[in-house]
Amino acid sequence: MRLSSLLAVLRPALPLILGLSLGCSLSLLRVSWIQGEGEDPCIEAVGEPGGPQNPDSRTWLEQSDEDFKPRIVPYYRDPNKPYKKVLRTRYIQTELGSRERLLVAVLTSRATLSTLAVAVNRTVAHHFPRLLYFTGQRGARAPAGMQVVSHGDERPAWLMSETLRHLHTHFGADYDWFFIMQDDTYVQAPRLAALAGHLSINQDLYLGRAEEFIGAGEQARYCHGGFGYLLSRSLLLRLRPHLDGCRGDILSARPDEWLGRCLIDSLGVGCVSQHQGQQYRSFELAKNRDPEKEGSSAFLSAFAVHPVSDGTLMYRLHKRFSALELERAYSEIEQLQAQIRNLTALTPEGEAGLSWPVGLPAPFIPHSRFEVLGWDYFTEQHTFSCADGAPKCPLQGASGADVGDAVDTALEQLNRRYQPRLRFQKQRLLNGYRRFDPARGMEYTLDLLLEAVTQRGHRRALARRVSLLRPLSRVEILPMPYVTEATRVQLVLPLLVAEAAAAPAFLEAFAANVLEPREHALLTLLLVYGPREGGRGAPDPFLGVKAAAADLERRYPGTRLAWLAVRAEAPSQVRLMDVVSKKHPVDTLFFLTTVWTRPGPEVLNRCRMNAISGWQAFFPVHFQEFNPALSPQRSPPGPPGAGPDPPSPPGADPSRGAPVGGRFDRQASAEGCFYNADYLAARARLASELAGQEEEEALEGLEVMDVFLRFSGLHLFRAVEPGLVQKFSLRDCSPRLSEELYHRCRLSNLEGLGGRAQLAMALFEQEQANST
Repeated sequence: MRLSSLLAVLRPALPLILGLSLGCSLSLLRVSWIQGEGEDPCIEAVGEPGGPQNPDSRTWLEQSDEDFKPRIVPYYRDPNKPYKKVLRTRYIQTELGSRERLLVAVLTSRATLSTLAVAVNRTVAHHFPRLLYFTGQRGARAPAGMQVVSHGDERPAWLMSETLRHLHTHFGADYDWFFIMQDDTYVQAPRLAALAGHLSINQDLYLGRAEEFIGAGEQARYCHGGFGYLLSRSLLLRLRPHLDGCRGDILSARPDEWLGRCLIDSLGVGCVSQHQGQQYRSFELAKNRDPEKEGSSAFLSAFAVHPVSDGTLMYRLHKRFSALELERAYSEIEQLQAQIRNLTALTPEGEAGLSWPVGLPAPFIPHSRFEVLGWDYFTEQHTFSCADGAPKCPLQGASGADVGDAVDTALEQLNRRYQPRLRFQKQRLLNGYRRFDPARGMEYTLDLLLEAVTQRGHRRALARRVSLLRPLSRVEILPMPYVTEATRVQLVLPLLVAEAAAAPAFLEAFAANVLEPREHALLTLLLVYGPREGGRGAPDPFLGVKAAAADLERRYPGTRLAWLAVRAEAPSQVRLMDVVSKKHPVDTLFFLTTVWTRPGPEVLNRCRMNAISGWQAFFPVHFQEFNPALSPQRSPPGPPGAGPDPPSPPGADPSRGAPVGGRFDRQASAEGCFYNADYLAARARLASELAGQEEEEALEGLEVMDVFLRFSGLHLFRAVEPGLVQKFSLRDCSPRLSEELYHRCRLSNLEGLGGRAQLAMALFEQEQANST
């Protein structure tokens, strides 16, 4: 009885007891098995193969595992050796050894270069990384935007041989596939790019529309040049040594037949129309055939269409295939949206988690009031969110076209949904709102006054609100000219007499940030004397500046700080820049700076990368610290400019205590990076448009940035520069400046006093002091 009651109590714990017992038994068994086996076979394998095993090998390994400790080797640079700056390659793919996928070569002639070749360029050039045109005769003027290579001989074999030689020499290491076509061929570029993406590159491939040689066997085939053909990089590398022999031994009136015979005779490689499950499909277009009426499966699935008699037919083919691709894309979008709706019902959120439009990211959800995306209000004539801060400005230009397109699209979608029962006509736009969501695109909310017309002709005015979204499309890399970080920067520092006392501090900062790390940069001091300053018998106001410059030259051997002395009653930034520009070559990269600026290596690199000769000028926006008498030295708790306290300067060192707040001074444009050639071109245009007294008056009221903005076709890039931090200083606003520049100068001084919270506190304390 007692035993049964004891078993009843222990019955719930029996599985635990049995499991512990079994685990302990297996552990003891495993330990005894390992001890009985002897030494670890993995450790015994350390000895030399075939030789006697070292009995101390396991002891040495155990000791090495126990004694191993990671050791940090600190970086040390010998100060006696010259500093060598490491230059990176132009692209990271150069370091990785990766190549572009596809290069397209078009065989053309002088007669068709300006017609068919231009049509090919306009229809397919934006789909391929590089498109080259090869012609036989020299002297053919290349149309704009086309890269033409002239060989100087019209013979077909010579033209094909020189084309392959040029591709191998200049692009053999940069591309995996080479597509050769004629200018009377229309190519469906997206399909061709997808085909090249599905093929393996590690093989010799000659792919196209296979044709038989006359009198040859079935295995001897060449690819018809009218429909284009693909050559792999490995095949081109193997073919290069045989080009000269094939050109002398093979006679053919057609370049495609010559290439096919050369590949078969020298390498034994013939043309194929199918490889790795990928079929090269082509279509031969009959004469006077209308592409709009062509609906065969061979035409709809073709990669290339040949022959194309003129440019108009090329554009009609492009229109037809673009419409087919658009229909296919819309069909795929509808299928994907249907799948998303079906799968959404199975998620925990259900249909409530379905975003609109289906398949696009949900709207951005702000986590604080500082992240709320604001809406811009507009009507058909005006917008109430202006770039210059005005409360109301005309709705015109690209912004007006954007709103007009949104209204037309809304009306089109309403008619498509409710026709034929109702037909809508727009009366006017009542209210409009738009905002840019970085996760989705541009969102619109429109209040439209519409006139609804029924099938029986009844009319009625309706007010409806519609929502639209212009989604973000595929992100593309904009083509930009190549720039390098090895370009030498010529800093230009204009110095007035009133700024001479601050120049030694600038020179010390220049030595620490530029001379010490051996940056590839030079400095030119432009000393501006007044009418009665620095004359005979008068003390030199820049004597301390010259002494500080000479001291830096002694401390840093090989460094030379040039200085120029000019005398001006009312110095203008443009006039001063004219003096410096004449002293330097046209390819000089200028960095126009101020005595309060502290440029460092990062700032100089951004100057090199953002200033592009013949393309772009860069004018950074510096960070201006507030007046320390009004701004308390404490760090703000919120994001920059959002909280009651002003933001701290970028890159501030927290070990030096809490910094003074500040702001990015958008009104100032004293710093700028540009090339001398671009400045001279803008200056020449200014002189041609403004002559005589009008030019003299304009120079008094213009800054260098205004010269580029008004008299240059370059892109003007303005961006905040966190590396440029200036101490508080009041700018000298000359009355000779234009009304706009004088207003900007005064506004910069007023906004640089402090944040709204600091100014309000100062006024409050002043009122408190006056009241007591």
